[in-house]
Amino acid sequence: MSRRCELTGKAVQVGNLVSHSNIKTKTRFLPNLCSVTLISDSLGRSIKLRVAAAAIRSVEHRGGLDAFLLKARDIELSQHARELKREIVKKRAESPAAA
Repeated sequence: MSRRCELTGKAVQVGNLVSHSNIKTKTRFLPNLCSVTLISDSLGRSIKLRVAAAAIRSVEHRGGLDAFLLKARDIELSQHARELKREIVKKRAESPAAA
């Protein structure tokens, strides 16, 4: 399983730890990934995702999973999240009251 957020695309970064004597040591900075269950209002079911803690705050700020996915770019989303986005768009197109 890759260390990548399914919603924002945040992944492992590589950098240097620099000591007082300016010795550089390679290190990896890992994203703060959490396994969460988010509820989709359009689909009426819960979805398990592995997302960064910052992404959870972003989802809440945008008004839920559906609003976040509809506004997100497909490049940043994982394959699973892209499929969810397509389902939500299709479901909203079927019922005009949900729009």
